[in-house]
Amino acid sequence: MYAIIESCGKQYKVQEGDVIFFEKLDAEEGKKVTFDNILLYSNDKDIKVGAPYIKGCKVEGTVLSHGKGNKIIVYRYIAKKNHRRTQGHRQPYTKVEIKSIKITE
Repeated sequence: MYAIIESCGKQYKVQEGDVIFFEKLDAEEGKKVTFDNILLYSNDKDIKVGAPYIKGCKVEGTVLSHGKGNKIIVYRYIAKKNHRRTQGHRQPYTKVEIKSIKITE
């Protein structure tokens, strides 16, 4: 059984027990978080597709931790102008463990 959810402007395929890295969410560590924007739900027998979302379906998870991703280097260069600029970036994330996928029909 899996579901495709929409969160933070991105789509994620989740199953029970998965650990997913979302962009920074406003939730404390150890708290429950609920995702209501379910685009697709599938189990062994059937598939439900939302238009745009499935009503009565939700995914619940627990926030494990917050952190920052690996550093990336942004390098700007303008040829023949002696212009160079280096900048680093670390994207904040929230680590969530998916506990259950519930659907009411």
